[in-house]
Amino acid sequence: MFGRKFLGFSFWRGRDGAVKRRVADKPLKAFKRRVRQLTRRSGGRSMAEMAERLRVYVLGWKAYFRLAQTPRHFKELEEWMRHRVRATQLKHWKRGKTTYKALLAKGAKPEVARQVAANSRRWWRNSGMLLNSVLTLRWMDALRIPRLA
Repeated sequence: MFGRKFLGFSFWRGRDGAVKRRVADKPLKAFKRRVRQLTRRSGGRSMAEMAERLRVYVLGWKAYFRLAQTPRHFKELEEWMRHRVRATQLKHWKRGKTTYKALLAKGAKPEVARQVAANSRRWWRNSGMLLNSVLTLRWMDALRIPRLA
């Protein structure tokens, strides 16, 4: 039974000995590959268009795999996806000056905006801790990007 995949799920034994469901490795990799494709930084689409396409895919994926009993994996996937969306937003701003002005308009402290804008070409690195205080969950909700966890 263990080591088998069935309709995108695999099984594992919990602490109490009960058999539980989780998303198999192949669908997890496919999810990440598809999210990378939908959030390409060179796609030439607005954030709203990108978020709408991502929303449709994530809602369908979440509905299919809702029976999985691994909330931690969903939380990690959601964190990675949000990081990816923030990196895409930084890329859309292109220049440090634009990034600085946009972050100030979104309510960032001048020091945070300055630090992010100074390294405006390092999208993945900058889309981490400093940007979390500006592009928050509320911002993601405004884009209508669904949560997995």
